[in-house]
Amino acid sequence: MQKESPIQTLQRQRLLLQMEYYAEKEAFRKQTEATGMRRKVKRGDAWFPLRVGKRFYNGLNQLCVEVFRTQDQDIEHNFEFGRPLLFFKYAEGSAQAENKGGQLRYYAFSATVSYVDGDRMVVAVPDSAPLLELQTATEQIGCQLGFDETSYHMMFDALDRAIKAKGNRLAHLRDLFCSRQKAERFSFAPIRLPWLNPTQEKAVNEVLWAKDVAVVHGPPGTGKTTTLVEAINETLMRESQVLVCAQSNMAVDWISEKLVDRGINVLRIGNPTRVNDKMLGFTYERKFEAHPDYPQLWSIRKAIRQLRNNRRHGSESYHQKLDRLRSRATELEIRINSELFGEARVIASTLVGANSRVMEGQKFTTLFIDEAAQALEAACWIPIRRASRVILAGDHCQLPPTVKSIAALHAGLGKTLMERIVENKPEVVTLLKVQYRMNEQIMRFSSDWFYHGEVESAPQIKYRGILDYDHPMTWIDTSDVQGDESFQEQFVGESFGRINKGEAELTLQTLQDYFTKIGKQRVLDERIDVGVISPYRAQVQYLRSLIRKREFFKPYRQLISVNTVDGFQGQERDVILISLVRANGDGQIGFLRDLRRMNVAITRARMKLIILGSAATMTRHPFYKKLFEYVQGIAGSAP
Repeated sequence: MQKESPIQTLQRQRLLLQMEYYAEKEAFRKQTEATGMRRKVKRGDAWFPLRVGKRFYNGLNQLCVEVFRTQDQDIEHNFEFGRPLLFFKYAEGSAQAENKGGQLRYYAFSATVSYVDGDRMVVAVPDSAPLLELQTATEQIGCQLGFDETSYHMMFDALDRAIKAKGNRLAHLRDLFCSRQKAERFSFAPIRLPWLNPTQEKAVNEVLWAKDVAVVHGPPGTGKTTTLVEAINETLMRESQVLVCAQSNMAVDWISEKLVDRGINVLRIGNPTRVNDKMLGFTYERKFEAHPDYPQLWSIRKAIRQLRNNRRHGSESYHQKLDRLRSRATELEIRINSELFGEARVIASTLVGANSRVMEGQKFTTLFIDEAAQALEAACWIPIRRASRVILAGDHCQLPPTVKSIAALHAGLGKTLMERIVENKPEVVTLLKVQYRMNEQIMRFSSDWFYHGEVESAPQIKYRGILDYDHPMTWIDTSDVQGDESFQEQFVGESFGRINKGEAELTLQTLQDYFTKIGKQRVLDERIDVGVISPYRAQVQYLRSLIRKREFFKPYRQLISVNTVDGFQGQERDVILISLVRANGDGQIGFLRDLRRMNVAITRARMKLIILGSAATMTRHPFYKKLFEYVQGIAGSAP
């Protein structure tokens, strides 16, 4: 078979992205039509009912309205900055209306989430939106996530630009990334960074030597963020400004916060999800509003709005006045914008955010992409066109990007740019080899299976544990109670996943017993924190409701978090319990066959990992068979 050219590679990516776009759009349409409002609220995709608060114009001159969630505050929602949403109302204002499909009426405008903090959200709406009607409606108002067309359009556009590029830097990077052509390097003496370990120091030097591309491969707990911050800091000794991107808002916030702690001036494009004053202080919007010229700009914008409202049709002076005010406003906007970009050393945004209106015309020598193994290749090309060289950091043995279309996934849409470069250019990859998170025995299995046994534990954490004579890993086999119906998996609702009630009860009982063994006072004094993980969302919700009902866990509320594997990406806890859920006669394990998910789950624990699952079901797969035998080996003959 003839090797495809770089342009053909990207054309194929575009085709697969189109399949994904149609699949997601269709799934969204079906879900919107078929799913009852209660289900949408439970999934975190809708707020209903809502209270609509005050309206105002934000620093970027967008009309905004506040909305407040008045019920179901304990449900984790999926609203975050930049996501599109739709408002709706129930004509009868009653819960029964929900079951009579016709009563739900959507408003004919689309809005965008501008800011979320708990149960309060600020939403940017078009100037023509009927806000008065929303604020005074007698019916119950709600909002739900809309389909995100914008991100797709940006990804298509980025791929088109890369495909059409000729004779420029973008064309060079495209041809380099999609072939085995050697990447170029600078050659100068390595710098010494004695506070880093040898592989971290090597990674920073490789970043500085790279003319085109470098990859920092960071397995769990190996200090990838520390290394990246160091590499950015060293790059800023040689360049005036860099662009730092990541797939998710949370990952951008995390790296931005670390850079701010180093005293680096960061300008965050878009709004942070981790809402605190420190984070908000370096957002573009806040800095824009804090600029000395902003009050003048605000009053000009106000004058423009008043002029429009009191317009005398066809009046010549009206048009002249409007043009004069507009050009003055534009002049001020450009000035504030160039000052903000001029002062910042790091511009930070999501991959899609790198296409923001305020980034118009910005170019960078170096682009850093964090969590690059979680991003679709098309999304990476959005910021790449602004840069001369690209540094990717992440771990392709952990969570992959989310792809909804099975056909597109099998045809290779899930293969990331980072994976492609690791495959084509192993010489540009530095593997971080010392981990600082897990007890040696918890880490060893992951290191052997995913990283050719190359990852080692730092000596100071090798034997960390909570109780003496405790095994750091335990697998509680639920197939022993297989006769019990409650330990069989159940299917709940389409696409909502599976649940295993007996296993959920046993998970909490196990945690209760472990806490009792440690002793309440010690758990609270030492703040021993716990993560309860399940790959299935339905199981997560069920576990959360059980914890809320159990009196025993009341004092420990702040120390226990329950979430999906994806929800724990990048996090760690002293104790981790994993409820695998699957228990059936024919060894079906669904998406647990994607072992990268399991790699994330088993590497979150610092000192104790407890897996609950049916060995009879799980061990038909070679990975879980090996894991089960490994854990049994640690425990010896102990129960």
